[in-house]
Amino acid sequence: QVQLVESGGGLVQPGGSLRLSCAASGIIFSDYKMGWWRQAPGKQRELVASISTGGTTNYADSVKGRFTIARDNAKNTVDLQMNSLKSEDTAVYYCNKYYGNWAWGQGTQVTVAS
Repeated sequence: QVQLVESGGGLVQPGGSLRLSCAASGIIFSDYKMGWWRQAPGKQRELVASISTGGTTNYADSVKGRFTIARDNAKNTVDLQMNSLKSEDTAVYYCNKYYGNWAWGQGTQVTVAS
């Protein structure tokens, strides 16, 4: 059974940084394109960044140049480095496979506020 555990969220001031991490178990992690999504209160879940099995990355326009996604297939982890955070980045962040999501994990809350 696939398990996804996100961590690293917290409260940060505008302009600050956070690094999120997602640990996956129960799968051959290197076989899957992975992504990070976020869901703000009252809004639909949106894709923030993705990384292919070969390491090709893509980003939503709203985070391009500020966020960096990376994977470590040896550790079965996918991380999201978030810099220059803005209040509009406040959301619960989730990781999942890009095509045909598994069951969602609990997510990690990111709050950007002064």
